[in-house]
Amino acid sequence: MLCRSFFRATLFCALAAAAAGCKEEGGIKVTSFNFQGTKVVTPKQLKSVLATSSSSKIPWGEKHYFSRDQFEADLKRIVAFYRDRGYPDARVTSFDVKMNDTQTSVRISVNITEGEPIRVERVEFVGFDSLPEQHRTALEGGLPLKVGEPLDRARLQASREAALDELKDHGYPYASVKIAESPGTSERQRVVSLTADAGPLSKFGPVQINGNVSVGENIVRRQLTYRPGQIFRQSALQESQRRLYSAELFDFANVEPLQQEQKPTDVPTRVTVTEGKHQKVNFGVGYGTEEKGRVQVDWRHVNFLGGARTAGVLARYSALDKGVRLNFKEPYFFGARNDFTLTGQSWHTDEPAFTLDTNGGRVTITRQLRRGGGPVLRSRATTTLSLTYANEYETYTISNEALEDPTFRDELIALGLDPRFGTGRGTRSAISLDGGRNTTNNLLDAKQGYVAALHVEQAGKWLAGTWDYFEATGELRVFRSISDRLVVAAQGRMGSIDAFGSPEIQVPFFKRYFLGGATNLRGWGRYEVSPLSGAGLPIGGFSFLNFSTELRASIWGNLGAVVFLDGGNVLGDRWSFDLRGLRYDVGPGLRYQTPIGPIRADLGFQLNPIPGLVVNGEPEKRNFRFHFSIGQAF
Repeated sequence: MLCRSFFRATLFCALAAAAAGCKEEGGIKVTSFNFQGTKVVTPKQLKSVLATSSSSKIPWGEKHYFSRDQFEADLKRIVAFYRDRGYPDARVTSFDVKMNDTQTSVRISVNITEGEPIRVERVEFVGFDSLPEQHRTALEGGLPLKVGEPLDRARLQASREAALDELKDHGYPYASVKIAESPGTSERQRVVSLTADAGPLSKFGPVQINGNVSVGENIVRRQLTYRPGQIFRQSALQESQRRLYSAELFDFANVEPLQQEQKPTDVPTRVTVTEGKHQKVNFGVGYGTEEKGRVQVDWRHVNFLGGARTAGVLARYSALDKGVRLNFKEPYFFGARNDFTLTGQSWHTDEPAFTLDTNGGRVTITRQLRRGGGPVLRSRATTTLSLTYANEYETYTISNEALEDPTFRDELIALGLDPRFGTGRGTRSAISLDGGRNTTNNLLDAKQGYVAALHVEQAGKWLAGTWDYFEATGELRVFRSISDRLVVAAQGRMGSIDAFGSPEIQVPFFKRYFLGGATNLRGWGRYEVSPLSGAGLPIGGFSFLNFSTELRASIWGNLGAVVFLDGGNVLGDRWSFDLRGLRYDVGPGLRYQTPIGPIRADLGFQLNPIPGLVVNGEPEKRNFRFHFSIGQAF
């Protein structure tokens, strides 16, 4: 104690003397503020609760100056911070001060001894018999406070809130949960008790709606996921609020229970909304190594002809695609969970292997299945099914390199294409079924959960189309957080396309599979991985298999880094998936988070280059690719 007082007195005397002669108006600048001895918490966590902080290393960045009162308080905050996380014996043993020669700035280092923690021996639940057994078991196993870990006060309160939310989600809006601690089997063990008073079982009562002007009250009511007379569920209020925002009609939406003090068993609720502008225009400008410059304009009317219908026009121009797309969406199509969408487009696509012009439209009916009613500690899965009929006139042209390849001439004739010009045209009339399930909370930057998708498509002459084929593809993405700063992400995709008769004739060239590029095999350029012609040109295949894995790490602020491994191949046979012939690449990448998704830069290195590959008319000698884009690779 005497030693610590000596250090403190020395520090403050030195700083006081320096401040007297300091000519800089702000006082003594703190150039660095570091900690020694931290193991169970990070310096970043500590600094987030302290008033003293170091100045920016950038000359024009923010400057921070030393304050004796703030630093005295910070020494106490450090001890309190550790105590709240289950380390009551943590102490600041000393601090080191280094001033510059002119005595205008100071570097501070604080030495900490963390000590041994108080651990949770077990957690007892009392009064939770009203919960279904599955939910009660999931609650007991999924609490933020874990048996055997330090008795963290923040996690203890989060556990109480989770238990309370579970009760409120099963018809008990007036429930209460109390926390108690008792000694365990040893001095540093504690038994934590969560005791619930569920209160009366309640139902939803009358619904009051305020704030709507041009949007009909019936439109607001149909967005709600509860009705009077149903068992009260806290999550139904939250889901209703989410659905009101997703309609894009309102700048503000709030759903809340009323008369909480009187505790009625028929709980009245109030829905308050503020309408936003119904006509919206979004401009987008961007750049990527594949699409080059991109300009996009999206106009939408989100209450077209009333009834929350949406009509819009999307115009886009880039090196990969350009065109105009019209769309109309009818929500609440024969039910609250059904949408009807009508789309028409005139679109040009410019891929390395072909160019494609599409003119036509499609009709889609989408049904969102009821969101799962699982425990509140688990994310609620979203499952959708959609049925689409497309009728589009397609005009496509094989790349000039393929036309100049004499070994590809016979296949062009087999495709029904003019071997002189490599052009083809026809009507693609097809029915497709898509299913998807998403358990992530944020698809732009998922950290936990999975996304699964299945696509089945049938095009046929019996639908008055030119081609006759069947296609099936599937995809699975899995995300797991292994710490606050590390996420493991994995993706697997596969698919095949078949035809009644010869696939070379019945499957149009633009439906063939290619791999390579910014979103799959990143060691290769776009569309460079597929079966090759006799001259070494990628000509596409009828089956593909692809996987990608990433370790994503948060470095500092919005900046992150990844390391990745990709694998995959395309085969010329139908329903053929040969794991022995996969192509692989590895590499590093950087991510910078923005409101619209991460800005991404990846550098992929081929592990087994493709013999004989020709790119831009020359044998490919480069075994790496650089990709720059917006959004995660998957």
